[in-house]
Amino acid sequence: LNKTTTMFNNTFVRPAKFYLSGFSNIPHIRYFYAFLCFVYIMTVLGNGFLLSLISLVKTLHTPKYMIVFNMALTDLCGSTALIPKVLDTFLFDRRYILYDACLSYMFFVIFFASVQSWTLVTMAYDRLIAICFPLRYHSIVTEQSITAILLFVWIFLVSVIATMVGLVNRLSFCRSLVVNSFFCDHGPVYRLACNDTSLNYNMASALVAILIIIPLIFIIATYVCIFIALSRTTSREERLRALKTCTSHLILVVIFFLPIGITNIAAMTSYIDPNARMINSTLTHTIPALLDPIVYALKTEEVMNAVKKLWNIRTKLLRTDIAKR
Repeated sequence: LNKTTTMFNNTFVRPAKFYLSGFSNIPHIRYFYAFLCFVYIMTVLGNGFLLSLISLVKTLHTPKYMIVFNMALTDLCGSTALIPKVLDTFLFDRRYILYDACLSYMFFVIFFASVQSWTLVTMAYDRLIAICFPLRYHSIVTEQSITAILLFVWIFLVSVIATMVGLVNRLSFCRSLVVNSFFCDHGPVYRLACNDTSLNYNMASALVAILIIIPLIFIIATYVCIFIALSRTTSREERLRALKTCTSHLILVVIFFLPIGITNIAAMTSYIDPNARMINSTLTHTIPALLDPIVYALKTEEVMNAVKKLWNIRTKLLRTDIAKR
């Protein structure tokens, strides 16, 4: 399996393949794979529907729904990067993965998870301006400003994740090639190396900060400002109306960050069976993308109105078609 080259007078080993050991010796695991297949199908349908709805209904062509569109797109891409490959690897027992394919797999899964996190930050910014500066909202939150923010997020995260994945190439893998994960996760891969991994460890720590800590600090700070602004509002009805516009976003934040937080805290404070940890981690990566479009469809008035509008147009077209016949 190993391809060995000489580098700086030391033996440098780059493997041809890695072996993914996830979900080993779990009874009835095929039911979990069937569940993942269902999750993926529903994720594609839900996010595909939301993307189509935002594209087709002109009333949703606003800066706020540009952010929602970005969220649905990254949910769809993130699930597509992960779930089909997980099913192919473990359902059909194709656990060996080429070295370059492993690094690509690592990049796309971590990248789309990072974009999801920072899209939630962008949504929080939108709510902050809408509630704290309502009279200036349309001059601050414009299509141009949201495009610039989202473009910066994508370019910045591509640079960071590409650097992190690229640094794996400097590692020599002269010991085990068994990755103790359900995908080519950064930590389980770089820990297999037999040369200095301190730079990779630092990048992994930076990623935790970029993916979880900094976005959470931004979102919490945003809602502190929102609650302070609302506390100065005399009308109780106005407060409730303003908070109602934040409900969908708060649910998405909880769905995304709570499972990640629980998984990491549990891993640091107690022993978790590796298989239980992997199943929990798989659900953490996949369930938010399934629930996001459902939350937006059920909790957002504009989306419900857009659905009704499309349904009415469809009904009228059907009636016209029947009348012509």
